Amino acid sequence: MRPHVVAQLAVSIDGATTGFEADQARFYAMATLWQEDVTLIGADTLLAQESSIRAAIRSGPRGAGPLLAVVDSRHRIHTLEALRDLGYWSGILALYSELTPARSPDSTIPELVTGYDHVDLAETLDLLGRRGAKLVRVDSGGGLLGALIDQGLVDELSLLVHPVLVGDAPRWHDSFSAHLDLSLANVETFLPGVTWLRYCVADSSLEVGETVGGGR
Repeated sequence: MRPHVVAQLAVSIDGATTGFEADQARFYAMATLWQEDVTLIGADTLLAQESSIRAAIRSGPRGAGPLLAVVDSRHRIHTLEALRDLGYWSGILALYSELTPARSPDSTIPELVTGYDHVDLAETLDLLGRRGAKLVRVDSGGGLLGALIDQGLVDELSLLVHPVLVGDAPRWHDSFSAHLDLSLANVETFLPGVTWLRYCVADSSLEVGETVGGGR
């Protein structure tokens, strides 16, 4: 059975994902509510943070943390060892396809190969479920989120909306074409005007009003 999939994003009022200063502290504090088994992230998101990842202090893997699964069909990420040691995740799983370029034989990062020219996201989630994952939090926008939505693989949307209009910037909803019927599950406003909107996809097994997280 595939895990419950939550997509979490920080956005402006007009839907931009860049071009404003997001409340990162609140965003990642809220992320702990789901107590995810797996954090799913795309290569583009990590590439934007590559320099800061290389410079960050490495305290080693966090045994009680979630697994970080990185979708990287073209093998563009070369900081996986550093990510593993940042102290947020228990380990790293690299998600590749059959046509992903060859990796270093010295790599110590576990791999999962699915799909031919792109990572098969549905198969990936099924395999993660078989390994015991109950909840996956998507910490990524752009192409990865769009592909998940278009394939009907997202059960919940969590939008941290910031009181700013960005104008000319990428929108989180530009990357998919699917029609989604959503049910509003929660609204909460924080100072200074940041609003949390939580939606459940209409055919999701999670009922409106059900709380996130839950102890494990």
